[in-house]
Amino acid sequence: MMAKERVSPLAVGVALAVLALVGLLAYGVSSQGVDDSIERGLQAGERPPAPPLEAPRLGAEGSSSLAAYRGQVVVLNYWASWCVPCREESPLLERWHRRIEPRGGTVLGVDALDVTSDALAFVREYGLSYPMLRDTEGRTAEEFGVAQYPETFVIDRRGRIAAVRRGPVDEAFMRREVEPLLNGGS
Repeated sequence: MMAKERVSPLAVGVALAVLALVGLLAYGVSSQGVDDSIERGLQAGERPPAPPLEAPRLGAEGSSSLAAYRGQVVVLNYWASWCVPCREESPLLERWHRRIEPRGGTVLGVDALDVTSDALAFVREYGLSYPMLRDTEGRTAEEFGVAQYPETFVIDRRGRIAAVRRGPVDEAFMRREVEPLLNGGS
């Protein structure tokens, strides 16, 4: 006959506490899903209005807003200096900024959740000339439903989101989503 081993009440309590914590964490993660309302609107053939965005300028005094660019096609790019895909797409965004600026367009960068000195070094390293804003706490990123970096929103001249790319942009995306808006597409 085998003797029954007794489990200490402390071990049971610890195990229950760990299980409760894991359950709470799983609930928190599952309830914080990515906000896909922008994508749903675009898939339904709508252009949802871009959320208001006002933030400090990166490396300059004062702040700016998305509203300041109303009437232009805006390629709004959320990035961070620590983001490898952001580094890979930056030269393309700079080329497109130079290409679209004379035609009433701009790339507008928003550095998010980053160290200012690192962000400024990133801008210098890649020779970025387009305007940059700073979102140190991720507040504006949250308004746009940004879940990863980089993420890019193409905004038409009326301030509506015409396209979104969750991840790095490429030449094909820019030609397909930005070019028609510059050519008079509404």
